[in-house]
Amino acid sequence: MDLTERYHAYIACLNAREIDRLGDFVRHDAVHNGRQIGLTGYQEMLNGNYRDIPDLVFNIDLLVADVELVASRIRFDCRPAATFLDLPIHGRRVIFHENVFYHFQDGKIAQVWSVIDPEEIRRQL
Repeated sequence: MDLTERYHAYIACLNAREIDRLGDFVRHDAVHNGRQIGLTGYQEMLNGNYRDIPDLVFNIDLLVADVELVASRIRFDCRPAATFLDLPIHGRRVIFHENVFYHFQDGKIAQVWSVIDPEEIRRQL
């Protein structure tokens, strides 16, 4: 399986909310935005996302991959339940994007650099 296929399988795992399978895609010592959170922290982060955004679905808008790196633009069309990125959304529909880079080692995500622009959401409120 090449890295593009692997990434699509990872996104399918996220959308199916199969947190118990996350170890198939994420290393035990994963780093997210410069913080070592490990697999357990990654799972906790996603569980928090699912709790805060009940209708969360990851949609790949753009994907570029090479041997160990993936760059992706992910589109979200959802209704966060309360405050999200310090913005009072409270169930209103918003569309926003995440620009994210992944470094894979041995077929698993080792490092993630993620950016979400709150201004994109603020303009919709």
